[in-house]
Amino acid sequence: MVKLANISGREAVKAFVKAGYTHARTSGDHAILTKPSFHTLSIPLYKEVKPFLLKAQIKRGKMTYEEFLELLKK
Repeated sequence: MVKLANISGREAVKAFVKAGYTHARTSGDHAILTKPSFHTLSIPLYKEVKPFLLKAQIKRGKMTYEEFLELLKK
């Protein structure tokens, strides 16, 4: 199983932007990301995002955990 621990919200947003999402706006302490014909994602801009929240957003973005981790490394 892939480890999704110790990933900040800002790092997660950067990875989703590399995957083609656009940072539409920031609402409170959440970044709202959009991509045509995909679900809108809401990523909390916390120091560390809980793994279950990341897993849910990765799934909504139709990505695999491995793809997401590769985008984090770029």
